[in-house]
Amino acid sequence: MESITPVVLCGGAGTRLWPKSRRMLPKQLQSLTGGHTMLQQTLERIRGYSKPIIVCNEDHRFLVAQQAREIGFEKLTIIIEPVGRNTAPAIAYAALVALQDGRDTNLLVLPADHLLDDVGQFRSAVDEGLKSSSAGRLVTFGIVPTAPETGYGYIKAEDTKQGSAKPITKFVEKPVLAKAESYLREGGFYWNAGMFLFGAEAFLEELTLYSPAIAKAAKKAVKNALIESDFVRLYQDDVEKVPEDSIDYAVMEKTHVGDVIPLKCGWSDVGSWSSLWEALEKDGMGNAAVGDVILEDCSNSLVLGEDHLVAAVGVDNLIIVDTKNATLVAPKDRAQDVKAIVNKLKIAGRDEHELHREVVRPWGKYDSIGNGPRFQVKRITVNPGASLSLQMHHHRAEHWVVVSGTAIVERDEEEIMLSENESVYIPIGAKHRLKNPGILPIELIEVQSGSYLGEDDIVRFEDIYGRTK
Repeated sequence: MESITPVVLCGGAGTRLWPKSRRMLPKQLQSLTGGHTMLQQTLERIRGYSKPIIVCNEDHRFLVAQQAREIGFEKLTIIIEPVGRNTAPAIAYAALVALQDGRDTNLLVLPADHLLDDVGQFRSAVDEGLKSSSAGRLVTFGIVPTAPETGYGYIKAEDTKQGSAKPITKFVEKPVLAKAESYLREGGFYWNAGMFLFGAEAFLEELTLYSPAIAKAAKKAVKNALIESDFVRLYQDDVEKVPEDSIDYAVMEKTHVGDVIPLKCGWSDVGSWSSLWEALEKDGMGNAAVGDVILEDCSNSLVLGEDHLVAAVGVDNLIIVDTKNATLVAPKDRAQDVKAIVNKLKIAGRDEHELHREVVRPWGKYDSIGNGPRFQVKRITVNPGASLSLQMHHHRAEHWVVVSGTAIVERDEEEIMLSENESVYIPIGAKHRLKNPGILPIELIEVQSGSYLGEDDIVRFEDIYGRTK
């Protein structure tokens, strides 16, 4: 059993990186360091192994598939979790799916939202870990600490001189600073990076031994799953019966066959704005700037702009993150407290905690460029060959103006062809749909008017993407 099947865990909302990372477009699906998204960077690291398995939630499934295709990953399996139950169930689903062809395989489990500078060192560690994994051991990769970090859990390894794989002595929760400093002095402690390598059958055996309720419920969920092309859709009723737990608590802290392999590869989990600042290239004053940014007499700061100029003068040790509909300013040492803002937004019923102004959909995207009492204006992009759902609205009418491209519009019993500078009116209650039959994207302006303009005022009759709400 020498084959390696990558398992990429692509859940999570990344709320500590708000307002850039939000529930509907979290950090792993964005490019925070330039170039590829974090998911794409993760996939690049495992290029050449067997067909990967990605575990993600319902809202992200088409964006995950699109980003994988953009870098040449045409063959992959995407497991759709209707409800997140933490890492132990997610890995169990992947192990069960990987075994469906009747052959065991080594699962290389990776979060989708981590950065690695030295991919060569990482792949060398995987090769080393394969020796232990193929012998039935459960391997985790421990990052050699570079500082007494209090934001990570630690793994203590047995002090052995032979081989790279060291038996695990214990897992330690995030320590206070004094304790973290003692770990570095003592040696043998590694940051817990949440990366694993083990046989699918070996993992399920240990899961059954130490967390049998998870193993049983996960097996039922995968058995009942609906297979749609490359998607494995788990049913919500089944997943809600799966106990929620992390792989550390469910298996790794209890197993007697756990190994850790030390890894030095410039790793970061990008868990906060301060950790992103550490990972980015900085100028001579210690500033990391992303986007259209001008700084004057600033130091040790992170400044991120999205679609317009951001300027700062005379600031030190600050985080400034500007997006189309929210701006964050905070001292760098308070980066972990951003989650408190997200919680306040949720309590207030505001959608900035989960939606950017520009929202990605399976068919393209829309940008809410203006709104007021009883009206809203959106710029909509529909991808080639894509189609909005056949739908109607109870409370709003819509006026579509095509800016570029050619669209086919269904309106009740009519079919209308629209070209550039042409428009159509969709009255309240009319069934309607827009399709892009061409090879170029359609750009259009949508003007909504009515008593209620919320995104939940949609009744879907047909949808090629399987959406019901």
